[in-house]
Amino acid sequence: MTTQVEQARNGLATAQMDDVAKTEGVDLMDLLSSIAQGSAVIMCRDRKSVGIGKGLKTKVNANIGTSSLKIDPDEEVRKAILAEKYGADTLTDLSMGGDISEIRKMIFENTTIPLTTVPIYQTAAEIGLSNMTEDDLLTDLFRQAEEGVSSFVLHCTDRKTLEMLKERERILGVVSKGGSITCAYMTMNRCENPFVENFDEILGIMKKHDIVLSLGNTMRSGCIHDARDRAQLEEIRTNVELANRASEEGVQVIIEGTGGHVRADRIAEYVRFHKQCSHFPLFVAGPLPTDVAVGYDHIAGAIGASMASGAGADYLCYITPSEHLGLPGPEQVREGLLAFRIAAHIGDSVKYGTSNRDRELAVKRAELDWEGQMANALDSEKARELAPLEGPCTMCGDFCAIKIMKEVNKCSYSQ
Repeated sequence: MTTQVEQARNGLATAQMDDVAKTEGVDLMDLLSSIAQGSAVIMCRDRKSVGIGKGLKTKVNANIGTSSLKIDPDEEVRKAILAEKYGADTLTDLSMGGDISEIRKMIFENTTIPLTTVPIYQTAAEIGLSNMTEDDLLTDLFRQAEEGVSSFVLHCTDRKTLEMLKERERILGVVSKGGSITCAYMTMNRCENPFVENFDEILGIMKKHDIVLSLGNTMRSGCIHDARDRAQLEEIRTNVELANRASEEGVQVIIEGTGGHVRADRIAEYVRFHKQCSHFPLFVAGPLPTDVAVGYDHIAGAIGASMASGAGADYLCYITPSEHLGLPGPEQVREGLLAFRIAAHIGDSVKYGTSNRDRELAVKRAELDWEGQMANALDSEKARELAPLEGPCTMCGDFCAIKIMKEVNKCSYSQ
């Protein structure tokens, strides 16, 4: 297969590029140029194409998947369906319990948007952290590639970076699950990172299927008091180096960074620093600008995400109210997704200016047109549940400011 980036470098606009350009309202040749340079990617699944990166709207990913303690495949499918219904651009299946391949198959059968996985999750869950081998890791990755996965998250930290982590004591060390599993494998086997050691072979299978490589953020902070350190800076350097290698081979790349927990006054600074280091699309988990919003981390995360998006982040990974507490259910998925869609919309207003959608809703509000407001709301169902059928809202009733001024302006006064 000739990948999207290879086609773009040959000056050929694909059907997927055309779809994204029309959906986003951008110039096709500008998009082609961004893809050729690696500053934008197209994540594909069958007929669905999602553009991520330079000049494109901020995208939102929704995580789903079982854990070792809660295995309900049907609920994961419901969560996946809900996520797509309420506007997720992509899904990531993080399943680590039950028949993982079957769960992924069920998600494929019930959704249409691109699906990402973290291949090491399945290997660790099914074979065990202490028993899995390099061959096991590669076998799972190659099998998932054949199944039609759109993107892989690989945590490519090395032993040098792990040593740096020990130089500065953190309150919370490595909080990335995939990153911690990878680091544990390296430590237990006294070896280098198997994904880095086999990088060229992995790139070959990803290129064959035009799978987007997402370079994971192993060294992100687990609390706002764990400030950026040498380990994080080294991971950025390593990821940029690997991203360049992948891009040269014709593989589309996203880099994860500035995620986790970051003090509010540092979010924009860290995003801009990342963008100075790399032109590749930036994927941000959160970030959470406070640690005390437990139970409301989707709100805290959306605040951080709006700052990150406005500063230049291209792709957000949502957080649900269950973050740090447990596996989210369908309603938590909906709440987290909508919070982050709001964050993405706010971030885009900073990057690209206010949208016509905001203006249209304001016009309908001025007209007391409830149906018009619902049509422009990000979650029209929720808005309808709270709105009256007609007239002013019950907050102000007869003393609605808009209604009063409309009536006053109809009157004429003479001295």
